[in-house]
Amino acid sequence: MSTVLDVKDLKQHFKVNRKFTVKAVDGISFTIDEGETYGLVGESGSGKSTTGRSVIRLYDPTSGTIKFCGRDISGKMSKEDEKFLHTNMQMIFQDPMACLNPREKVMDIIAEGLDIHHLYSSSEERAQKVYDMLELVGLSKEQANRYPHQFSGGQRQRIGIARALVMNPKLIIADEAISALDVSIQAQVVNLMKKIQKQTNTAFLFIAHDLSMVKYISDRIGVMHLGHLVETGTTEEIFKKPIHPYTRSLLSAIPEPNPVVEKERRSFTYDYETSGIDYTKGTNHFVEGSHYVLATDDEFNEWIDQKSS
Repeated sequence: MSTVLDVKDLKQHFKVNRKFTVKAVDGISFTIDEGETYGLVGESGSGKSTTGRSVIRLYDPTSGTIKFCGRDISGKMSKEDEKFLHTNMQMIFQDPMACLNPREKVMDIIAEGLDIHHLYSSSEERAQKVYDMLELVGLSKEQANRYPHQFSGGQRQRIGIARALVMNPKLIIADEAISALDVSIQAQVVNLMKKIQKQTNTAFLFIAHDLSMVKYISDRIGVMHLGHLVETGTTEEIFKKPIHPYTRSLLSAIPEPNPVVEKERRSFTYDYETSGIDYTKGTNHFVEGSHYVLATDDEFNEWIDQKSS
């Protein structure tokens, strides 16, 4: 299985003024293989979306390396690498209304990437590609001549997915792609993404703060807090054996559908300021399989003892 994305020690800092810099992403590393979904979770402001935007180069990374299909895309890119990046990596944004041009018909919105990179030989081929995409995401070709305001939120998000997929990308970054939708529509959109992934073997970087959705769609998970990846592992490893107090607090907040179990559920609170933990001093400690946690040696031993007791 080949690696589609390899991020090493990525930092994204924003200078606010002479004295203050926001360290939105502060030295994170992860990889995504083809056909895999990597879930990036954490509370608002933890640096998830910034990571996605740095990877697709909407921001210029402060330091670190990003390799996409073996090509280094972290520094200044050649014209050829830029074209490769723009055709093979796509993004689905959080707000389906804000990212669709209200003055363009759906046909032109979806075909925008094809137009820019001249990926068709005739207008019939262009139309056919758009119709195929609409069908794939569960919309009809009759809807190609409508405008975004004539669709519901879930349908708009499907248009956003179709626009990303029409380029046949190797990696799609879904930035909170379902958080603006109703729960029943969320399930439809996530099932659609899973179905498309089976057909096209596209890799997904799935950014979200809804852990139950992430559990359902992701193969591996990275838990992010204050710009650091505090814990990474397969979905099973993270949910069965969370080690870091922040991960444990996130998981303890998930409500249980069973009222008997829900009555007994105890939420575990974690406050970085008072916890005495310093992320910058921690290193990646190996737990098992592909499970790693960011900690100092003492913290790691303490958390493992807590887990086994």
